[in-house]
Amino acid sequence: MLKKSSFIIAAILIYNTAFSQTKSCIHLLSQMNDSIKKINTLKMHIYAIERVEKSYLSANSQIKINSSPRKLYFINPKKKLEILHVPSEGDKAIVKPNVFPYVTMQLDPHGNLMRKNQHYTINELGFEFISKSIAFTINKDKEGAKHFKYHGKIKKNGVNCYFIEYENPHYTYVDYTVGKKETVTSLSYKLCVNDYLVRYKNDLINDFGFLKEGKVIKVPTLYCKKAVVYLAENTLLPISLSLFDDIGLFESYEFTNIEINPHIKDEEFTTKFKSYKF
Repeated sequence: MLKKSSFIIAAILIYNTAFSQTKSCIHLLSQMNDSIKKINTLKMHIYAIERVEKSYLSANSQIKINSSPRKLYFINPKKKLEILHVPSEGDKAIVKPNVFPYVTMQLDPHGNLMRKNQHYTINELGFEFISKSIAFTINKDKEGAKHFKYHGKIKKNGVNCYFIEYENPHYTYVDYTVGKKETVTSLSYKLCVNDYLVRYKNDLINDFGFLKEGKVIKVPTLYCKKAVVYLAENTLLPISLSLFDDIGLFESYEFTNIEINPHIKDEEFTTKFKSYKF
């Protein structure tokens, strides 16, 4: 009888711990979402590692963003690459590369030149897309909340953080028949799965046009197999995010020098700003 009672108590403790972890994760992610919604302007540095086929590419960049209306300035200081995008003034982004012929160009953010060897477009820069990605995960994984674990507070890059992890062992790939006028991006958004993983699995890394209607491709059942998120305790914003598939790490982002709602002059979203090289 004592052994049976001990077993029941242990089971209750395990259940309550799991429930507490789930509740803590959802509460923290909800607070993160609220913090992101309060961002009107943003400045920060991004260190990105992305798997492209079987190699990893890394990049350091700096961004300025005005949320509404959307305005973006991006610079990779090492490559001396600058991008300015103000969607209300046209679909094209203004790009100043540091390669021959060294002239400023207007390029489609969704086109081959700007997306080559990139997991995302410039439209996904900022914290809003991270919030959407987590929402995609929970939406796609009907038991998503149960697969999140809160590991407590930890110091990451010198910042006190909440450490959250998501993992679903049932992650796999299934067949999908391409519909009319679908691109990898459009079907990925529709299915709440990761754009890059669809490209990688189907040898479509740099194919950004319409796919052949009726073509059968493999798509992941979930946005990712595993995710590791660190939320800063003081701002409840992510300072580190790593995503994994069945192979391993496929992208990781570190956010530093974060300035929330700084004053950014209108001129800083024009090619006339004195420190730019357009």
